Amino acid sequence: MNEIRNSAGERLDHHFHPAERRNSLLILGHGLTGNKDRPLLVAVAEGLAARGWPCLRISFAGNGESDGRFEDSCITKQVDDLKAVLDSVPDYVRIAYVGHSMGAALGVLTAAGDLRIRALVSLAGMTRTADFAAREFGGLVPGKDCIWEDEAFPLGEVLADDLKTIDSTLEAAARVVQPWLLIHGAADDVVPPDDSRAAHDAAVSEKRLLEIPGAGHVFDEASYLLVIDAVDAWLIAHFGPD
Repeated sequence: MNEIRNSAGERLDHHFHPAERRNSLLILGHGLTGNKDRPLLVAVAEGLAARGWPCLRISFAGNGESDGRFEDSCITKQVDDLKAVLDSVPDYVRIAYVGHSMGAALGVLTAAGDLRIRALVSLAGMTRTADFAAREFGGLVPGKDCIWEDEAFPLGEVLADDLKTIDSTLEAAARVVQPWLLIHGAADDVVPPDDSRAAHDAAVSEKRLLEIPGAGHVFDEASYLLVIDAVDAWLIAHFGPD
């Protein structure tokens, strides 16, 4: 893959996993405080590439080794990042987007208005963004405190305000026309499974909700294979076996 830059000129770090189906591409996006090298994204990309699906793991601006400041990173900006990635893909390629947590939220917002995404997969998808902000950051001061007490991730007003302004992705969920697979760990204590249930209920496209007993927010080695199996089957059903 060539260099990818967003509309602000920031370079987006990425890693490409080549595979047999050269007319398809799975783009994998991480969640809050994550990056392209989180174990879940690596495991899913490696597992699906081994089954013939080319995968592109990306770090949104301000995260990982991408350009930009974390303090400027938010869902709205990451939608712009994802569109820059979509712009870099040839028109003949069938694109599926696989997003985790906040990365799933921006996937819904993007797919609702961009048919270049042909299939959508949400892993532990965040739906009620304002509720998440109140639950996780309600007692924190933007510009002073850090997310989950990690000094590498200062809580900025940009992120706090964006989560509140978006409020929920449910309206966008009702506009998604692409086939949509939602997977959530039943033991997720960061983004409750009810977020995926609500999105599934709001969706009018072909859809499936898979809840994995015992799995938490970032899943684990025991559940990675279940995720890979489900995504592989979903893509075969909607992109075909070849």
